[in-house]
Amino acid sequence: MADINTFSGGDDALPSERLICLDIFRGLVLFLLLLGAANWDWQQHFADSHPDSWFAQFVGFQLDHAPWQGVTFWDLIQPAFMFMVGVSMPFSYLSRAHRGERYGDLLTHALIRSLVLIFLGIFLRSMFSESTNWTFEDVLTQIGLGYFVLFFMWRKWWRIQAITVFAVLFLYWLFFVIWKTPMEGFDWAIAAGEGWTAPLTGFEGHWNKNANPAHGFDLWFLNEFSRPEPFMAHEGGYQTLNFVPAFVTMLIGLMAGEFLQEENRGWAIPKLLMFVGVVGILLGVLLDATGICPIVKRIWTPSFVLYSGGWCLLALAILYAVTELYSGWEKVGKPFIILGMNSIAVYVMAWIVAPWLNTMLKIHLSENYTGFFGDALRPFMENVITTVIVGLIAWWMYSRRIFLRI
Repeated sequence: MADINTFSGGDDALPSERLICLDIFRGLVLFLLLLGAANWDWQQHFADSHPDSWFAQFVGFQLDHAPWQGVTFWDLIQPAFMFMVGVSMPFSYLSRAHRGERYGDLLTHALIRSLVLIFLGIFLRSMFSESTNWTFEDVLTQIGLGYFVLFFMWRKWWRIQAITVFAVLFLYWLFFVIWKTPMEGFDWAIAAGEGWTAPLTGFEGHWNKNANPAHGFDLWFLNEFSRPEPFMAHEGGYQTLNFVPAFVTMLIGLMAGEFLQEENRGWAIPKLLMFVGVVGILLGVLLDATGICPIVKRIWTPSFVLYSGGWCLLALAILYAVTELYSGWEKVGKPFIILGMNSIAVYVMAWIVAPWLNTMLKIHLSENYTGFFGDALRPFMENVITTVIVGLIAWWMYSRRIFLRI
C-alpha cells in the first residue's frame, strides 16, 4: 500500500499512489482552520453585526465552540485532526516496515514523534507569553500525549481494539461519576468566561466546568511547572486529561485505517464506515439525551468521542466513495491535497504566519484594507486573503517537493 503522510509527521516517502481521500479530508480541515487563523472571532463579529439575521446567528454559533454542553460544527475540527492521525498510522508504519525497519526502530520513531508534538504544541501556545506556557490542551500536544500509546494498538486484533475503545470510555466516565459534585454554596466564578452561563444539575453535574476530576488533576499537575502565577482554572474549561478519551478518537481512526488497508473491498468499505458512523452518532446523542453522559467537547466526554467519531467516519466514507471508487476527482480536490500533504507546516503557519501576514498588510496597506466588503465581513475577508497567501506558500512547497515532517 502507499505510504500516507500523517498530520503528526508528514511523509516518510512520497509515492506516486496515495490515499487521496485522506489528503483531501486533511486539507479540508486545514482550510477551515486557516479561514479563522488571522481573526479567530470573525464569526462572532459577523453575528453581532446582524443581530436580527437567523443566518448570521447560525454562522456565529456553528463556527464557534459550544459554550459547554452541546456541540457545533466547529467542535468537530479537532476530533477530525486526531481521527486522521489514527487513519494514517497503519499506512505510515507498514511502509517503514517494508523498507526494513525493525519493531524497535518503529517504537523509537513513535516515541520521538510523540515528544516533538508535545513540545511543539507548548511552543505554539507560548508564542505570546513572557515565559514558557506549560499548557497541554493544544491539539498537537494532545496528539503527542496519546500517540505513543496508540502505536501499541497498531496491528492488534480488531476485537482487542474495540474492547479498548469501550473500556477506556467507560473507565473515564466512571472517573467523573465517582468525583463528588460541587456542594451548595460552591463559587461558580471559577467557571466564568467563554460563554459559560449556568452549571449542569443532577447527575450531569459530574461534568461541570472547572468542577470535575480532570480540573482537579490540573490543579496539581500544572502547578508543578514554573509559572508566573499559580494555575487556578482554564478559562475555556479545557483539561490536560482530555488526551485520554481523545486517544480513543485516534484509535477509532486507526481501526478505520487498518480496514482501509484490506484490498478489494470496494463499496463494502464506505458502507461499513457509514454504518458504524451512524451508530456512533446515535449512541452519543442517546447518552446526552438521557443525561447519562452529556456531550461536552471542552472536556472530551465519552459521548462526545462517540458522536464526533461517528461524524469523522461518515466524512471519511463519503470522501473514500467519491475519490477512491470514482476517478477524476484529483483535479477538483487538488488545492486540498496540497494543503493535506504538508499538514504540519500548514498548521504551524496558521498559528504563526497568518496572523503576522494580517498585521503586515494592515501596516503597509491600511488598518481597514478590507473595508470595501463592509464592517461585518472585514475580519472574515482578512482571513480569506491570508488563507490564499498561505495556500500559495503551500503550493510553492508542494511544487518543489518540500514537505515538513517529524
